[in-house]
This record gives sequence, structure tokens and C-alpha cells, in this order.
Amino acid sequence: MAATGLKPPPRLIRRAIIDPLWIPIAVALMVMFALVAALAALAWPLKRRRALRLALFALLYIFADVSLVVAAAVLWLSRPATARQDQERWKSSNANLLRWAFSLIMSSAGPLFGFTVELEEPPDTELLQDRSVMVIARHGGPGDSFALVNLLLRRYHRRPCIVLKESLQWDPGLDIVVNRLPSCFLPSRSGAGDDLPGRIAAVARHLSGSDAMLIFPEGGNWTPHRHRRVIARLRRRGHVQAAADAADNPHVLPPRPGGVLACLDARPDLDVVVVAHTGLDELVSPAEVWKALPLSGRPMIIRWWHQPAGDMPADAEQRQQWLQIQWTIIDSWIDARRMRQHEVPAPKDIAEPVR
Repeated sequence: MAATGLKPPPRLIRRAIIDPLWIPIAVALMVMFALVAALAALAWPLKRRRALRLALFALLYIFADVSLVVAAAVLWLSRPATARQDQERWKSSNANLLRWAFSLIMSSAGPLFGFTVELEEPPDTELLQDRSVMVIARHGGPGDSFALVNLLLRRYHRRPCIVLKESLQWDPGLDIVVNRLPSCFLPSRSGAGDDLPGRIAAVARHLSGSDAMLIFPEGGNWTPHRHRRVIARLRRRGHVQAAADAADNPHVLPPRPGGVLACLDARPDLDVVVVAHTGLDELVSPAEVWKALPLSGRPMIIRWWHQPAGDMPADAEQRQQWLQIQWTIIDSWIDARRMRQHEVPAPKDIAEPVR
């Protein structure tokens, strides 16, 4: 949900101080956004109601988040002492809380922002039922991570175990519930001695049932500026071939293999799902999103395919090459989709009059 660049405080401080304080602060913010929405509604002919849309969405978002905090506390207090070792039931209960919150947020994004999803899925989706999977997804555009987590929760009935930024633990509702699934919060910058792949592997080892390990190998949202910066950094470090590969795939950032390889080393039995998407990724700044609202006629198009565990390469170098190939496929798919989206229909032939 929301994030800052500041490192969050230790968990004890978050649970003892920040989470309880968030409840009255959230109530005050909801009242404020309700007033903003009322004022914006009076001026609805102006600015395509953008302020009204944003104020109502912020109100619903905060309501969903503070509801997660309250419901998570109730769930903890009502958890029988004899059931504290029942991890499957515990994870499913918290996944249900997350499913409710994401359902509210994403269902409101439709009427308020015109946010829609078009899903292209393979016909053999039932092959992935009743087993844990690893999901590796492209990252770009507003709301993509929300849409993907919502799909995992609602359409595919998965419990998402997410690799995400440490700064997202400033969000109390997300912090509490996602940590219980569990997930892996990583710092934006790692220091000496940080074993980030080891932390990801530790989560992967405990996947069970309908768990889905969700990883964004690019490490951040794709933007043209970030893409150019990555290429320049690779060239400065002497990685000529990697820079050339990145330049050949302009619609994605080069995938970082560490987390994916760590998962596969820890759980070679996992099938891998690769997720591509486009449609909103060209909106790379808040100003562009503001101008584009509402997003009518501009769906987020998602396509995914899967690689059975038995068909995955055996060694790390071959797996890294496999990952790069998947990102090349994603880039080609995005390029084809954008060309189809932006092409101008040819004029229809004018019939000759009958004589």
C-alpha cells in the first residue's frame, strides 16, 4: 500500500506504538478525505472529477488498511492457544483478510478510475492446482502489483508470499498481514553481511498448500529513465553484453537473478509462472496518471505462462539464461501489444456506385 524511503522501525515499536496510533489517525484522515470529496463533488464539472475520484479512493484505501489492523488484532486475540501450531489455518485466515481488503480496493478502482484488467491465460490452468508455485512478474505502471496480488487471491485462490520493499512496512495493515503469510521484506540498499537471497530462500522452503511466491525480478517499476540508467551503469561496470541485452529489450528492466535462483535452489520442485503485462506501463509519473484519469478504454492486459519444475534447467547458469529469455519474450510481447494498441485503422474502401 503506501511506502516511504525511510527505513521502518523495529517490529516491536511498530506493533506497540505505530499500529495503535494508526487507528485514530486513519479515522481523522477518512473524515478529511470525505470533506474533500464533498467539496470536489460541488465542482464536479471541472477537471473530469479527478479530485473527487482520488479523494474517494483514498478514503476507501485507508478504511481497508485500518480494517486490516483491527481484524488482524481480533484474529490474534481469538486464536486458540491449542491452534498456535496450525500454520496452514493461520495463513489461510490472514490470506482471507488480505483478500477482502484487496477486493475492496480493486473493485473501487474500476468505477473511480476506469481501471480494468484483461486476462490472457493458458487453457491448462488446472495443472497448477493444489501445489505451491513461484510467480515471477514484470513490474511497471500504476497498480500492477495490486492487480497481480488480487488475481492470486481472488481468481486463483492462492496465498501470496511476496518479496517486496522493506519500506512498505510503514503501511500498518500490509505490514501485519503480509508478514503473517509470510513474506520477505528487503531493504532498498543492502549492506555488508546481508544475505538477501538466503532470506528469500528461507521463505521458499516453507511454501505449502496453495502458497504462491511472488517475485518482481526487476527490483522496481520500469520507466524509460530507469531503463537508460541501468544501461549506463552496466556499461560503466564493463558489462558490455549485459548492457547490449538491456538495450535490445527497451520495455523491461534486466531481471536480477538472485532471488529467483535462491528460490529454485531451495525448492527445485516448484513450477514457475511467468507474468507479462502492459497497457498502463507508459504512465510513468504521477502527472501522467493524473492527466490520463479516468483510464477508460485503457485496460491492463495480463498474460502468463508456466514452466513445469521438471522442465527447468538444472544448473544456475542455465537458469539465469532461462530467466533472461523469459524477459526477452515479455519485451517482444509488450512491443507487439503496443503496436497493435497504437496502430491507426486503415480507411475503408469506398464502394463504387452501381450503375
